[in-house]
This record gives sequence, C-alpha cells and structure tokens, in this order.
Amino acid sequence: MKEVSSDKFACVIARILDDRQGKDIKILNISNISVLADYFVICSSDTSTHVKALTGYVREKIKDFFNRIPIGEENDAKNRWNLLDYGDVIVHILHKEERETYAIERFWNHAFCVNEEEWMEKSKEYSEYK
Repeated sequence: MKEVSSDKFACVIARILDDRQGKDIKILNISNISVLADYFVICSSDTSTHVKALTGYVREKIKDFFNRIPIGEENDAKNRWNLLDYGDVIVHILHKEERETYAIERFWNHAFCVNEEEWMEKSKEYSEYK
C-alpha cells in the first residue's frame, strides 16, 4: 500500500471527483474538532445516477492509486447521499437537493476549509488530464 498523508489523500479524492464533474467540491479539515476523521471531502451532483457513478469511480481510483478500500460504505437506496469511509478521510457524495437540505458545511462551520487552489496543486500528479 502506498503511504500518503490524510491531507494529500483528501486532495487526491477531491481531484478524482473534479475529473468526473463532481460539483461544489469542498475539503473540510475536522482533525481538531472531531475524532471521526481528519478530513471530510464533500461533493454534489445533479442526478442520483451521477452520485452512484462518482461513488464507484472514487472507490476504483483509490484502489488503483493506493490499494485502499473503504472501511465503511453507506449508499442510500436512491443514491441521494453516498458515503465512503477511509478512516482518516470520509467522502460524502450527495445529490444537490440533499446537500442543500442537510448543509454539512454549516454544521461543521468551525472546520477549516482547504481552498481549491491548494487541493488542486497537491493532487496534480493524480489528474486524469495532465
């Protein structure tokens, strides 16, 4: 297994989602405020089909890049909110309506948000479009 910091791991996941048109991608550093994980990566999509596809694509690419599989996974029956738990990083892929309804970022508003330029830079070698 290729070792990677949780910070870089979260950035690579955000990049994978971006490469497949995930929308409004955010990385929240929750390491100082929760024992759940170090980072949340949150992404939305306009369709349930795309939520399902993004979830599968992240799972596949992370296995390819780092030989890691999620330690936990939750998919609702309608693919409105899927979750991949990698221990140090938890990935939330939501339909845009669920994202607006549940407002994860507002609940975790005391978490530090990693800006897009930073995660793009830290993950550039993993981009499909080099």
